[in-house]
Amino acid sequence: MRACWLVGKEKCSQRMKLPHLEAVVIGRGPETGITDKKCSRQQVQLKADCNKGYVTVKQIGVNPTSVDLVNIGKGEEVKMKPGQVLHIVNKLYPYTVQFAEELGKTVTEAEEKIQTSKTPCEDSSENDDVELVPRKTMKMEVADRQGSSSNPKISNTSVSPHGGTSSKKEHLGHWSQGLKSSMQDPKMQVYKDEKTVVIKDKYPKARYHWLVLPWDPISSLKSLTRDHLELLEHMHAVGQKMIEQCPDRESLEFRLGYHAIPSMSQLHLHVISQDFDSPALKTKKHWNSFTTDYFLNSEDVIEMVRSKGKVMVKDHVSELLTLPLRCHRCKQQLSTIPQLKEHLRTHWPK
Repeated sequence: MRACWLVGKEKCSQRMKLPHLEAVVIGRGPETGITDKKCSRQQVQLKADCNKGYVTVKQIGVNPTSVDLVNIGKGEEVKMKPGQVLHIVNKLYPYTVQFAEELGKTVTEAEEKIQTSKTPCEDSSENDDVELVPRKTMKMEVADRQGSSSNPKISNTSVSPHGGTSSKKEHLGHWSQGLKSSMQDPKMQVYKDEKTVVIKDKYPKARYHWLVLPWDPISSLKSLTRDHLELLEHMHAVGQKMIEQCPDRESLEFRLGYHAIPSMSQLHLHVISQDFDSPALKTKKHWNSFTTDYFLNSEDVIEMVRSKGKVMVKDHVSELLTLPLRCHRCKQQLSTIPQLKEHLRTHWPK
């Protein structure tokens, strides 16, 4: 009989059995040892599917619950698998899930054995910053993965301004997993090779806004090591290729970079023109995520991985998202997004 266990990363002795297909609600209380009042007594609902090997996580409390540092959202659900990290509230109190055969033992015997076994704790240090979270749930799309092309070409539609798409399809999962689906959708792809694929951002924040993604499953910048250097350099080169194919490359400037704490699961490099002429740019968070140090230059990320072996994200980087609106060209401060957009017109090419 296969069983599922919720295992504390900070306290390896902290284990809780999740019965098959039964909803278990946890939060502040003796079963978790959490006393933080920002955590509701009914913060998270967990339902394990021992046959399929995943746990459905539903946020019930007001403050954010996250999986792999991606906020779930109140009332929303996401599937969690072994290897992923659940933070009960505000990027705190990390847990993982484990599935194991009980080998014919009674539930009581198996429980006692697992509770008394000693396993080494994983490093539970996580960034406590709050990621940029879109206001709307993304509709998921599913398509078969396309084979790599021996002679990849950029499609004619790849360089059209505001290349995003908002086609409504069946909602098949949490919005944070949307990139993993979109990158395999032929309608979204504008370039692909054996290592990467380029898609149009669904909600472009400028006239030209592409995302370069690796085929390999890499969740975020925090997963990068020196082993990924060649891939990062290739992603940068692909981004440069997109700019070279852009019909407005002579009149527009571009930046290539990563969000310090991305809201979407799967590593992705932004290639974005600096006009920021887009109806999808609506909030201060949108603006500051691309025009402050929250946006890490691609070449800086490559150099950081080369010299330090990992990407270092500054503490409290999410506070940059709340800074006043300032023009990225002349640094003039504006009060509202409409005022900012009107001001940006003065910097557009004549």
